[in-house]
Amino acid sequence: MPERLLRPSGGQRAVAVLPDPPLLHLLLPKWLTARARTTAGERGRGARLAILGFVGVLFWSFIFVVLVRLLTYFRGAQEIGQLLAGKLLGLLLVGFFSILLLSNVITALSSFFLAKDLDMLVAGPVDWLRLYGAKLLETVIASSWMVLLVSIPMYSAYGIVYDGGWAFPLVVIAVMLPFFVIPAVVGSAVTLSLVNIFPARRTRDILSVIAVLTAGLIVLLFRMIRPERLARPEGFRSLVDFIAVLRTPTSPLMPSEWAAKATMGFLGGEPDWLALYLLWTTAAAAVVLGALLHRQLYLTGYSKAQESAQRFVRGGGVLARVGDRLLAPFGTLRRELLLKELRLFFRDTTQWSQLILLAVLVVVYVFNIKYLPLKGEGITFFLVNVVPFLNLVLAGFVLASIAARFIFPGVSLEGRTLWLLRSSPMRVRDLLWAKFWVGTLPLVLLAVGIVGVTDFLLQVSDFMFFVSVVSIVMMTFALSGLAIGFGTMFPQFETENAAQIPTSFGGLLYMMASIVVIGGVVILEARPVYGYLSAKAFGTEADPTEMVIWFSIAALLCIAATVVPIRIALARLEAVER
Repeated sequence: MPERLLRPSGGQRAVAVLPDPPLLHLLLPKWLTARARTTAGERGRGARLAILGFVGVLFWSFIFVVLVRLLTYFRGAQEIGQLLAGKLLGLLLVGFFSILLLSNVITALSSFFLAKDLDMLVAGPVDWLRLYGAKLLETVIASSWMVLLVSIPMYSAYGIVYDGGWAFPLVVIAVMLPFFVIPAVVGSAVTLSLVNIFPARRTRDILSVIAVLTAGLIVLLFRMIRPERLARPEGFRSLVDFIAVLRTPTSPLMPSEWAAKATMGFLGGEPDWLALYLLWTTAAAAVVLGALLHRQLYLTGYSKAQESAQRFVRGGGVLARVGDRLLAPFGTLRRELLLKELRLFFRDTTQWSQLILLAVLVVVYVFNIKYLPLKGEGITFFLVNVVPFLNLVLAGFVLASIAARFIFPGVSLEGRTLWLLRSSPMRVRDLLWAKFWVGTLPLVLLAVGIVGVTDFLLQVSDFMFFVSVVSIVMMTFALSGLAIGFGTMFPQFETENAAQIPTSFGGLLYMMASIVVIGGVVILEARPVYGYLSAKAFGTEADPTEMVIWFSIAALLCIAATVVPIRIALARLEAVER
């Protein structure tokens, strides 16, 4: 424990012992806060936990069943089955490592520089190494828990199919501990270096853009590799080329490859101790180097973190004048509300920067549709037109996730300024519809673009093209209405990060309601679509009455899903005290 020498007036020396809390003691407030939240007797908490647990079990079961079937098929393949399973594990771990690295870069900024407890910890008698260890452990937990949950069914499937035995969980723990530590240290070091160059508030914006760009490139490169070729050996010139691709390491100098080798070596009966040694020594060396970098740069970086980013106030530009003219017919109030929503969106870097990742995901989606094997022997007119209709389900899921990210948090992001809006003579209806239209119109353009491009690539009939476009437009309005409604019924006014709002209980209910609406529309339209395609395939006449009835019911479902949630949201907002 550190000591301080004091010299009283009598001339005698006295030793004052300063407190030097251990590492886990520094994390005790975080633990007590988390425990208090879980044990609080909040109304409806039991139902929320039950729903979340049910959805989590379904998600785990789906991953587990898919991997068990796939690995069982691989194990039945002679000579190459073990190589296919190892290649699959390597690809999954590469994805995990990339996600961990990006997550740690963002999380380290909050835990090391923007956390509220740093004012006391940095100024208090806390050893710098223990502070680094505590914040590093906090960063690891905050950024790795999602990957940990996903890896449980994955490793369970490998252990069951390849008879890992009772020691396999111990091997997995020995592999994953350094696998989580390495990206945490690297991400913390990157954040520490950037904070010493830029103010922390500006660094957060820069890291958001960098993270989104990197994630987009990773997804795009992974899709360009076309890993599905590994399941089709006939696509290679010879068996030797196929085996060579399987034996080639995914990334020989990355921890993900070492983790895959250590895991598959144990399951194959030949433990790869070198891979495990590389994991642990690399993690230990990374922690040491990260601690030294922390000792040299942290205080300077923390001091700069207290500085605010520069803000420039600019007058209205060309785009503002164009917006004023285009929105002039809607009146002054509605025009200003629409412009307010647009300004707030583009001022928040974490909001608009995710459009880059969205664009990459749309490209990957179209890329997958383009390479569907819908040409050649055995492909009929019926199959070519059914696939685009079923594509509405996937497109609906994509639009629902986008609405959950950008439309659902709209009311919550008003935060404490909501009382100001309620105190004004403005009607709540105008505010809510402004949020609806600002979020819905771009989503409609995206929906029509996705479905139109994919239908053009698949060369569908005119009837299916019309049905697909009209259906996706109706579903888009319904999903937007649900997002506004559930976002207002389950607001998160105290959350500053918009990305955390869709992960709340209300966001889960919204996604479940969206699945119901998407499934209902597809099921209602399946009967007339099947009748039309069957008539075309066999040269008969389709029943127009049946088509009108079922398409009308689907349209009424979408209208109800759009109007009813917004009306409920209006009643909820009007009940808020002025």
